[in-house]
Amino acid sequence: MNELKPFKTILYATNLGDRMRPVFRHALNMARIHHAKIIMLHAVAPIGSTGQAILSMYLPDKQVHDIEQESLNQLIDTMRERLKNYCAEEDDFCKDKDSLIDKIVVSPGNPAHVINHYAEAHAADLIVIGSHTRHANDHTMLGSTARTVTQHSKVPVLIIPNGE
Repeated sequence: MNELKPFKTILYATNLGDRMRPVFRHALNMARIHHAKIIMLHAVAPIGSTGQAILSMYLPDKQVHDIEQESLNQLIDTMRERLKNYCAEEDDFCKDKDSLIDKIVVSPGNPAHVINHYAEAHAADLIVIGSHTRHANDHTMLGSTARTVTQHSKVPVLIIPNGE
């Protein structure tokens, strides 16, 4: 019989949307229960070949790269600011924030692929992600990123409802 191992590294995937607080709260609770570290990850979808072609017509490659890097840095700053705000509003989190949050990462690419790749590359034991449910014809549908992550993940995925 396989023994269940505690989670040591939890990958919390966020889209930085308004409804991510319950998802983050679950990631924190799992980290506390398992004495695990959290990696906060935001994946940025690529702009596509048309957008790249337009940018390259007007800007040199180096400048495009610099703009992309600055945008990623701004997103990391946004994530740190949101974490600070969460800490200010959720007093119980402040006391163990530094022992729970291992790193904050922004990575470009298809979100589902980035999440699964990052989880595998950094030995995550659990992925925590929002469902981003949509309602269509009285049916609840799982968001495409959450669906793809669960279909291809090699580790357990905890999906937290955060739809409208």
